[in-house]
Amino acid sequence: MVLSNTAVPIEYGKFREQVIRGEIPVNSEISMQMNRIDFLIESPDYYYDDEAIRGYVQFCENELTLADGGDLHLLPTFKLWAEDLLAWFYFVDEKVWNPRLKRYEIITKKKRLVNKQYLIVARGAAKSMYASTIQAYFLTIDTSTTHQIVTAPTMKQANETMSPIRTAISRARGPLFEFLSEGSIHSNTWSKVKLASTKEGIQNFLTNSKIEVRTMSIDKLQGLGSKVNSVDEWLSGRVKEDVIGALEQGASKVDDYVILATSSEGTTRNGVGDTIKLELQDILRGDYFDPHTSIWHYRLDDTTEVAYPEMWLKANPNLGATVSYETYEKEVNRMEAVPSERNDILAKRFGIPVEGASYFFTYEDTLLHRPQNFENMVCAMGADLSQGDDFTAFTFLFPLGNGYFGVKTRSYVSELKVRKLDAAMRQKYQEFIDEGSLIVMDGAVLDMVEVYRDLDDHLLEKQYTVMAFGYDPYNAKELLEQWTREHGDYGLTVVRQGARTESVPLGEIGNLAAERLLLFDEELMKFAMGNSIAVEDTNGNRKLSKKRDSEKIDNVAALLDAWVAYKRFQEAFE
Repeated sequence: MVLSNTAVPIEYGKFREQVIRGEIPVNSEISMQMNRIDFLIESPDYYYDDEAIRGYVQFCENELTLADGGDLHLLPTFKLWAEDLLAWFYFVDEKVWNPRLKRYEIITKKKRLVNKQYLIVARGAAKSMYASTIQAYFLTIDTSTTHQIVTAPTMKQANETMSPIRTAISRARGPLFEFLSEGSIHSNTWSKVKLASTKEGIQNFLTNSKIEVRTMSIDKLQGLGSKVNSVDEWLSGRVKEDVIGALEQGASKVDDYVILATSSEGTTRNGVGDTIKLELQDILRGDYFDPHTSIWHYRLDDTTEVAYPEMWLKANPNLGATVSYETYEKEVNRMEAVPSERNDILAKRFGIPVEGASYFFTYEDTLLHRPQNFENMVCAMGADLSQGDDFTAFTFLFPLGNGYFGVKTRSYVSELKVRKLDAAMRQKYQEFIDEGSLIVMDGAVLDMVEVYRDLDDHLLEKQYTVMAFGYDPYNAKELLEQWTREHGDYGLTVVRQGARTESVPLGEIGNLAAERLLLFDEELMKFAMGNSIAVEDTNGNRKLSKKRDSEKIDNVAALLDAWVAYKRFQEAFE
């Protein structure tokens, strides 16, 4: 068949039939990806090449070897993912200089459609093996490939991707690898080895191409111009920088570049991975069109599905092949017996970002709403005031009716505090600064007089009418005196921190967030909600807390204060 703009892809067609027959359960993300492939099939602009996937399958099964030395038989999922990555093409017209004719000519060029593939799948799904097959294919089959990168949070993890290729070289069962690996790397004769492991990675001396292992940092990955790149465990809490974006900056200069990003679900909040996942969701939903990105996001749709083994394939499509059902059953039992392991198991085995099991707000609770405007409206204001160079936060709560509340926030931090941040966190703070929710004040410590002046100007600019003002008296004396002089003391409400006073309002705010009744559109509030944990005392009362100092929760603390003040003076809002 070669090229067709009407054919159903071979591997996808098999998969789709199994889904339709009910043999394979799929989650909402996989369903949306199937819709995207169906669109490609129906569109006259995109072409499917069956030879591309056949070539990949033949190469892998004839040449590659399992780590234990056994024959490699590709899983159906590997074929499905690789087909989506390798077998779609489109044509573009490009202006090219003809030196013989001394003029530009328009030529039609065939290009691979997909440049980036994101694979989010449970632990034990052999995603590193899949990445290895893609890297090996380009190293030996695609002679235009010269530079390839493998990266992961640790060098050990990155080298795991190289292991099957190194095994194939050392065992050399297939005719191509036997030819490439014969001889000696040190020989000056015709029998010199053409493919070998090196200190940096794996080198193909015949085509002068190489796979290089690098540590996962922007400094090591930016501007490389590498054609094929695999990024493992990019949702890990260790990843603080957008390494995928860094690789793409260089790779985009190369025709038909590939970035393969594989990971199990993470258990940390507010990392670059969360931002990428939101973008992927937008693509899947069709909020914006991007046919150059392939997305296979496996997860349970809901935590209740953990109780149903027939649903587990949603999270790990290779269950029963690369990892046993018995292993999963043991993990479920351990999750119940050892609550401290619950987060990791739900994320890594079932693809559910349930940081809310230790974090107070779930991942879904923290997703931003569409842009909101509450100018010229009445509100309750809460304040969480800092000492020294830390955050001072104000949160505004707007009753909207029908149980809905609008939320805006404004925080202050010293210039010195920002300068002390590491590069990744400084970038995060810059997002808050750019959206106007974080104000950087001159000096080493915050001047509360200056903070008050800016806050007052902000209230005037937005025409917010503050009907109630909740605050923790700690560090509040100077600002409260100024507020009282200019606005009076009506609506002032003392909200002391602690489990006995916080537990009820914290629960009420949690319920509002879970029902998506808190309408917030600022990254700073999302950040603070994502950092919030609830600590219980011996009486079961909960108070707001955080895991690390860098995980700011001040805006949520101010939200609690605003809520308490609103409840006390609720009649003023009616």
